[in-house]
Amino acid sequence: MISKSFSAIGNNRREILRLAGLAGTAAIAGLPARSLAEEKVWRHAVSLLGTPKYPAGFKHFEHVRPDAPKGGLLRLGAQGTFDNFNPFVEGVKGELENGIESLLYDTLLVASEDEVATEYGLIAEALSYPADFAEVSYRLRPEAKFHDGSPITPADVIFSFETLKSTRPTYAFYYHNVAKVEQTGPHEVTFTFSEKGNRELPQIVGQMPVLPKAWWTGTAPNGEKRDPKSTTLEPPLGSGRYRLKSFDPGRFAVYELVPDYWARDLNVNVGRNNIREIRFEYFRDSTVLLEAFKADRLDFRAENSARNWATAYDFPAVSERRVVKEEFPIRSSGVMQAFVFNLRRPRFADPRVRRAFNLAFDFEDTNRTLFYGLYQRIDSYFFGTDLASSGLPEGPEREILDSVKDKVPPSVFTTPYRNPVNGSPEAVRNNLREAVRLLGEAGYELKGRQLVDKRTGEPFRAEFLGFDQNTERFVLPYKGALERIGIGVDVRIVDAAQYQNRLRSFDFDVTTTVWAQSLSPGNEQREFWGSAAADRPGSRNLAGIKDAAVDALIERIIYAKDRPELVAATRALDRVLLAHDFVVPQWSSRVTRTARWNRFGRPEKLPEYGGSGFPTVWWYDETLAAKTGSPR
Repeated sequence: MISKSFSAIGNNRREILRLAGLAGTAAIAGLPARSLAEEKVWRHAVSLLGTPKYPAGFKHFEHVRPDAPKGGLLRLGAQGTFDNFNPFVEGVKGELENGIESLLYDTLLVASEDEVATEYGLIAEALSYPADFAEVSYRLRPEAKFHDGSPITPADVIFSFETLKSTRPTYAFYYHNVAKVEQTGPHEVTFTFSEKGNRELPQIVGQMPVLPKAWWTGTAPNGEKRDPKSTTLEPPLGSGRYRLKSFDPGRFAVYELVPDYWARDLNVNVGRNNIREIRFEYFRDSTVLLEAFKADRLDFRAENSARNWATAYDFPAVSERRVVKEEFPIRSSGVMQAFVFNLRRPRFADPRVRRAFNLAFDFEDTNRTLFYGLYQRIDSYFFGTDLASSGLPEGPEREILDSVKDKVPPSVFTTPYRNPVNGSPEAVRNNLREAVRLLGEAGYELKGRQLVDKRTGEPFRAEFLGFDQNTERFVLPYKGALERIGIGVDVRIVDAAQYQNRLRSFDFDVTTTVWAQSLSPGNEQREFWGSAAADRPGSRNLAGIKDAAVDALIERIIYAKDRPELVAATRALDRVLLAHDFVVPQWSSRVTRTARWNRFGRPEKLPEYGGSGFPTVWWYDETLAAKTGSPR
């Protein structure tokens, strides 16, 4: 799944409530009656791994402090800008403010974070789906409401679904198997699917934010009709634990806890969301952002620069333990981070060209000289999980690959994928020679010191696109290696807004991106690598992959009947993607590196699959804050 870690559903599920359908509710005009033979089985939670850990009526999650104090201010830094509060057009128009979707709106279900692939009811008190997964129904809590006190109704769920699907291409693609949504009870909404057996769909729909229909179809204070298809800076009506308190477009946004939040005491929220105010400060430059943290203008940061982690935290507050550096293990996901080629450009269509780029990339020297040896080279699209392929395919994995044998490179069956190894002058020379040979086979030749197309004489040039000046640190050495084999390289750093617009329209040669992978891949793989997403503006298929075998293997993953089949199908997909050299894999670390001003407390046991759990299960600790000093 896209945003959570999910796995195959087990056969032994906890069944909580059995209720008759709508037979005998004729007073609800226009709603379809349901016979007793169609009785629904209602569940308080859903798991793709089997029985949920927590029974119906549980008090709170184990990884929270139920009596955690509420209060304090948390200041977070964001790089870029914002000019929009409308989540319906995120990824299409404008730059959405960081906290809008995650803080302002509740969803039908919410993940526990100490289980894989398990979600519990939030707006929905229960859900029901048949054994063939042909549909899912959600029964909404009667007490669920928006911040103005109006109830959250099936009409709001239907409006949110239909509007998101029509305005955000990612949602349209992700929800394309939902054939119909309708109200089927006074507090019930049902989604009917166009296919059966897609066991992720109930949870996928449950992750949808629910927005108020009346507000978005109403009139703003200035007398203008609101338009869900346009950007807006009018603070929107929410339903979640926070509301927007104040903002300055592109500079900051402040959220505050809602005192009468409807789900404040709900079991899935007890001990969570304890910070009274969360403030996002925006910076155009990552270096300035770091300096703001060191100057105590920000409270917390996740450090993604190995150089910074090794050298930038030697200021007095660290040695005095007023600033705490801490690493948290990543258990909930895998990753592919890579230089991504735009296959829509003819010069990147040949896999030999793409492999030549990989041969020229000296990861070993980059890791030593720039990253202080803190990273590992990625060699799988599911790096860091048991879904990563290795060795040669055997057993069920080989059987799955045999079904697409005529559509995949022969090397899938004979040669395990390996990245080139550089790091020494001899290895670099050998790899560059091999790169030149492959480029020659692909139709290019060196004329002087320039690589040109043999047919047209056109020089081979590539532009590396980024939005952060720090990108130059690792791209410029790579540029030098590519120029040694005649490839002209331009490095273009643009502002965040222009960068996003260029990616949406696939206006790039090579860029860096990250695909996070859950522990149970599924429908999101269509969005990452599927042919149908390749030419859809704004899709995650940045590379533009169109491959029949990849499409077939994605479907095997989605319709896997159990965990072993899912693992085998995912490893098969991994092998095929790697064999095509669609990307030049970069690097990763299996920990999240963080730094924080020591003003926050946390439970003794953090959620196993929630990383640091910050700030969701943490709280502002007045005692620690007194020792650390008041924020500046």
